[in-house]
Amino acid sequence: MTFSDYQKLFDTILAGETNEKPYDDFHFVEYVKLNLSRQNRWVKKGEIKEEIKLTVQSITEKQTWIVITEPWCGDAAHNVPFLAKLAELNPNITLKFQLRDSENSEIESYLTNGGKSIPKLIARNEAGEDIFIWGPRPAESQVIFDQLKAENASFELQKIALQEWYNKNAGCAIQEEILAILKSI
Repeated sequence: MTFSDYQKLFDTILAGETNEKPYDDFHFVEYVKLNLSRQNRWVKKGEIKEEIKLTVQSITEKQTWIVITEPWCGDAAHNVPFLAKLAELNPNITLKFQLRDSENSEIESYLTNGGKSIPKLIARNEAGEDIFIWGPRPAESQVIFDQLKAENASFELQKIALQEWYNKNAGCAIQEEILAILKSI
């Protein structure tokens, strides 16, 4: 699935054209509606920093970047647009999407602390070997999430805290983390 296909999936869900789980649940449809708005904002307004732009543009070997995600995922709404923007910078990068909950998902091979946390970015070389893995969220937001979880904060409080962090950070952390990874390989 391409980024365009992934974006169209949001519209399909919101139009009620699928009633598969979990989109048979009103709450998940509401998450999709919110995430579409958030994702579109970053697609339109998200800015790529010059240093990572130059680093991504300098990649000379073909790579496939696979993003494992789902439209209901709040972290994905804030991170996936930046991954798509980065991949667009270099024709040597092919960006593909897998839905975490689909039969062909590779998420079982990329668990986070035993869980299917998303989004996950898996970058592979032409031989199909993993070059690097990133996800499910920037380290700083993971600290916030872990702290709130340890405090038994409500799901609502967790959502609000992470949303505020993402809004303030404006995609800087994911870019810095991907830049650091690219520089290390």
